[in-house]
Amino acid sequence: QVQLVESGGGLVQAGGSLRLSCAASGWIFSSYPMGWFRQAPGKEREFVAGISWSGGNTYYSDSVKGRFTISRDNAKKTVYLQMNSLKPEDTAVYYCARSYHSGATAVQLYDYWGQGTQVTVSS
Repeated sequence: QVQLVESGGGLVQAGGSLRLSCAASGWIFSSYPMGWFRQAPGKEREFVAGISWSGGNTYYSDSVKGRFTISRDNAKKTVYLQMNSLKPEDTAVYYCARSYHSGATAVQLYDYWGQGTQVTVSS
């Protein structure tokens, strides 16, 4: 069974950092691109960052460029999101997901999702 489990969320002050992890099981992790999305209360789920199956290509939403870094360790079957210079507007539930399409930013191009981890950034 395909499974994705996020961890690393929490409460942090503006300007601080967090690193999110997403552990995968039940599939060949290295064969798929991965992505991070976030969703704040009352808002649509939005794309944050994506990474190719090999880790050689990464892409980000404009709102997080220069602050967030996505990476993956295929041996550990884990994808990470390093978040620096956090802002209150980064507050959301963060989800990792598996894609079946390279370079995907749309929700519909991801077929499996984790349950999410809460990130709260205080002023």
